[in-house]
Amino acid sequence: MTFQLLSSSSLLSSSIPTLGSHLPPPNSLHFLQPSRPNPRLLRSPWKGGTLRPAQTKISITCLAAERGGAARWASWIPRRVSPEKILRLISGATSSPICQFIESPHTFLHSIDPRIKLVWLLVLVVLPARSHIYMRFGLVLYLSILSIWILPTHIWMDQLRRVALLSGILFIMLGFGSDGYSYTIMKLGPLQFTRKGLSVASTSACLTFTIFQSASLCLTTTTPEQLASAFRWFMVPLTFIGVPVAEIILTLLLSLRFINLVFDEFRNVALGIVARRIQWHQLTTMETFDVCFMYVHRIFKNIFSHAEQISKAMVARGFRGNSNTHKIYLFSDSSLGIGDFLSLLCLLGLIGATILSEQLLI
Repeated sequence: MTFQLLSSSSLLSSSIPTLGSHLPPPNSLHFLQPSRPNPRLLRSPWKGGTLRPAQTKISITCLAAERGGAARWASWIPRRVSPEKILRLISGATSSPICQFIESPHTFLHSIDPRIKLVWLLVLVVLPARSHIYMRFGLVLYLSILSIWILPTHIWMDQLRRVALLSGILFIMLGFGSDGYSYTIMKLGPLQFTRKGLSVASTSACLTFTIFQSASLCLTTTTPEQLASAFRWFMVPLTFIGVPVAEIILTLLLSLRFINLVFDEFRNVALGIVARRIQWHQLTTMETFDVCFMYVHRIFKNIFSHAEQISKAMVARGFRGNSNTHKIYLFSDSSLGIGDFLSLLCLLGLIGATILSEQLLI
């Protein structure tokens, strides 16, 4: 449509048919530009002995459905996120093994002693906060290359994409949100990226990436029994001060075994709802909430059912609640091979490089 806006003085001197003479037919899709205004109609009457200059006519033209124009701007409007898309994302996120042991392909990391792996995990948690920025990004690069080498393609691609996205968001938020306005590196409008922001953002992002990815590598190359045995080897001295080490190890072993069941239930229930092809757009708000509540209720019901089955299996095998008197068969091979010694040497070299980077690099 085309509208012509006139001043109040012009409306007094012009007639109504003049304004309506430029309107297009109602069934037109493409409206032509208005003709030039008549200068004699834009003169205002005398006021105070002077002639006021005429004001400019403003034309507003709205063009719709010209050569698929409606399809272009309609595609820019964000669609509503349906519950089916959320359920598909949940089923896709849990499709790859998360914190689960992967037996094949068998790599050198599978043969490393689990106690050395725990020491590596502890060092990788401490180093990003105490090392130079070059060392932090070096650790991220090292873990990325190791993940690509050790894990199957569909697993490392999924894990690295999610962890890198989380670390990147954390880096941007902390980099532009940290206080301190000296030594500005980059300025983006009211936001400033300073050296202090770079230090805080790199530390937090690299620490997040290191914790998640190193723990994933350890869990995918080590069985729950091996991890429980390694933890018990480190916690044995705590028994002299009354710490219930046996109960803690049993709880840890059951937790590691139970992680797989939780992810499986989330995926199976989500796939079951998606397979029913529910017409979500025909449901009311309360009906949608009712389906979501049933989804959560079904997950907890299945999880508690699995827990009950595990407890019955333990009772059938002679467990009566006392972890000290019940025999738990764990990893017992304590011999160290060549790969274990090489891993310790690499760990010592990494710690030495971190100490030197703090003293030499500025």
